[in-house]
Amino acid sequence: MLETLSSTYHIILASGSPRRQQFFKDLGLDFEIRLKSVDEVYPEHLQHHEISDYLAQLKASVFKDELKEHEVLVTSDTVVWHEGVSLAKPQDAQEAFDMIKVMSGKCHEVITSVCFTTATSQKTVHEITKVYFENMTDDEIWYYVNNFKPFDKAGAYGIQEWIGYTKVARIEGSYANVVGLPTHLVYKVLSEIETLF
Repeated sequence: MLETLSSTYHIILASGSPRRQQFFKDLGLDFEIRLKSVDEVYPEHLQHHEISDYLAQLKASVFKDELKEHEVLVTSDTVVWHEGVSLAKPQDAQEAFDMIKVMSGKCHEVITSVCFTTATSQKTVHEITKVYFENMTDDEIWYYVNNFKPFDKAGAYGIQEWIGYTKVARIEGSYANVVGLPTHLVYKVLSEIETLF
């Protein structure tokens, strides 16, 4: 349904995430991958979805001066929010273990913000999904960390992997959002892309 978009607009996905790239392919989009590094630091006073909104917009800011007419840049960021703390990507195995351990047997929120930027305008949307973990033993957590090495994932886990099959009791909200992209929101915004121009 979005195929006709490609004849009028040039979609640019600024993400190295293979999961987000696959989602764009699955949506039937013709798109270009364009990457630029950015220091993902946010003001300490930001909370919850304010963090992912800010970082998604920050990732777009480095492209600001090069966007042409009818180009749509898509940037995104995912935050795992647990008991008032943002759990980012773990630096090593111990930090990954500690993150999962603190979420074991509890509910956390996965928040993904998506920023759509053109040469003249910008729109940011976000989705929040609640994820309920079963209790996990230390051995189970170490099994997951050592075998799946989730160091590129916020909150140190991927719901599409072993931990999702065995330790996610239920979710409330979008599954795709937990994987890394609220595809229903992306579809909605791109379907109404004329409003951004």
